[in-house]
Amino acid sequence: MADRRQPTLDEVAERAGVSRSAASRVINRAPHVSPAAREAVERAIKELGYLPNRTARALATQQTGIVALAVSHDDPQLFADPFYAQVIVGVSSVLEDTDLHLLLCLASSVRGRSRLTNLLRTRGVDGIMLMAMGAGDPLNQIVGDTGLPAVYGGRPPHVEPQYYVDSDNAGGARLATEHLIGLGRTRIVTIAGLPDSQAGEARHRGYREAMIMAGLTPYGAVEGDFTEAAGAAAMKTLLDRHPDLDGVFAASDNMAAGALRVLSAAGRRVPADVAVVGFDNLGIAQRTEPPLTTVHQSIQALGQEMTRMLIALIAGQDRTPVILPTRLVRRGSA
Repeated sequence: MADRRQPTLDEVAERAGVSRSAASRVINRAPHVSPAAREAVERAIKELGYLPNRTARALATQQTGIVALAVSHDDPQLFADPFYAQVIVGVSSVLEDTDLHLLLCLASSVRGRSRLTNLLRTRGVDGIMLMAMGAGDPLNQIVGDTGLPAVYGGRPPHVEPQYYVDSDNAGGARLATEHLIGLGRTRIVTIAGLPDSQAGEARHRGYREAMIMAGLTPYGAVEGDFTEAAGAAAMKTLLDRHPDLDGVFAASDNMAAGALRVLSAAGRRVPADVAVVGFDNLGIAQRTEPPLTTVHQSIQALGQEMTRMLIALIAGQDRTPVILPTRLVRRGSA
């Protein structure tokens, strides 16, 4: 049996009782279409099973139907990280209700940055979401030069992008440190994030602010790259420098997990001898021994809000930055 012929735009317009141009405007999501006409065309599309020609649609709208999520990092396993995996889930959940497709890009190596630059300059995507941007990252300038809609997940240090979604990193770090102080801990150290990341700087700042506001001197800090290995290495250094420490605020759950392993190996009881608080509320926080008290940030919501903001910008709408709240989740480590 021959394949069923695909319905045409003219047939959609005829079924809806509107002009061909009105039907085209509805399909291409153009403004200035009455609600009644839009409803009639959408009903006709559904009844006829009409599928728009993507090439023709792209020519008409000058859009590709593709958005990019770029992470400025050269580790090919990065998207397997639970944090970025949850961001992608959030992004995808919003894109499911659109005709947009997602392109993932690693953009820290010379080759990766060159490919992304070409993609942006040739307008191979309709917009871009950027994450893990460090201070002085050339992508900031490249994205700005293209004029494409761009939304940042978090803010690069020393840069204030117009459109971004971020968590209240400093406020969450204050919550964590204040909790440790409320437990009677006074010799509190921090395993801080890298200073060239806004999240790392803000969480370190929140720790210092909480200590100073409580009349305490920040007791010690070692930086790490948010990985479990970095947390373990930092904890060893902090124990050597401050053997009498009684509290640890780690700027990520992964680093906190590494710290817990080292404390256990050193014979320090958690939380009796040392109380530990992490940040992120990833799955690992429930699997540590003891389970990790941590600061919850809604990572999926970060991806969702970034995507909603980008879709609005592509449609010509304006948006204001979004700061997502954080909250403390108490478990056995503090």
